[in-house]
Amino acid sequence: MQPLLEVIALGPADARGAVEGGADRLEVVTDMAADGLTPSVQTIRDLKRECDLPLRVMLRANDGFATSGSELSRLMGAAHQLYAAGADGFVLGFLNPAVEVDVEATLRLVEELGDAPWTFHRAIDHTLDHDHAWQQVIGLHGIDTVLTAGSARGVGAGLDDLCRRAADSAVVAQLMMAGGGLAPDHVPWLARAGVRKFHIGGAARPGRSWKAYVDASLVRSWRTLIDDSVAAAL
Repeated sequence: MQPLLEVIALGPADARGAVEGGADRLEVVTDMAADGLTPSVQTIRDLKRECDLPLRVMLRANDGFATSGSELSRLMGAAHQLYAAGADGFVLGFLNPAVEVDVEATLRLVEELGDAPWTFHRAIDHTLDHDHAWQQVIGLHGIDTVLTAGSARGVGAGLDDLCRRAADSAVVAQLMMAGGGLAPDHVPWLARAGVRKFHIGGAARPGRSWKAYVDASLVRSWRTLIDDSVAAAL
C-alpha cells in the first residue's frame, strides 16, 4: 500500500500548495473553529477547477458529534449536491448519547452516498470505549479510512494506542489514517507499526495559522518524511 498524505483545504487558494507539495488528497471543510463543518457546494466547484486531487468532503453540521433527524436530512441533501459538484468521497460519523458510535445515524447517511468512499472522522477518539468503537466501524459499508489520533487530546497522547492497534491488526492498519496534532517525530513510529495514511491541517500552513494558505514547502517536507519513513519500515 502506497503512503497517502491528506491535507485539509478550506478553499481553492489551498489547492496549489497542496498539489505542488505532493499531497494525494484533500479533506475539504469550513469553519475550523468548530473543527471542520460541511463546506459550500461552490467551494467544491472552485476546487475542482483548481486541481485534480480527490476531494473528500466533510458532512458535519455542528461542532459536536451528535446529530438529529432533521440535521441528517439536511446532510443527506448536501451530500447529493456536493457529489454532483465533484466530491470524490466524504467524511462523517456520529456518536449517540451513550458516547458510542451511532451506527444507525451513520449508516442512514452512508446509504445516501451510493458507492462513494468515506472516512469515519475523529469522533472515534471521543468515544468512551475505543476498542468497541473500532469493532463497530470496521465493517461499515463503503468505509475505507478512519481518521484518528488515538486520543481526544491528539496524536501526542494517543501515539502508543495507534501503534498498538495498527501492529495488532492488518485490517486496522489499512483503515487507519493518523491525524490530529500529528508531529514529524510521530511518523516513523506509525510507519513501523504499519500505518500508511497521514493527515495534516495546521501543519501545512505557515505558523499553523488557519488564516494562512497551504504552503507547498511545508507539504513537501511532510511528503518526504512520510515516504522515507514508510520506505525504511518495509
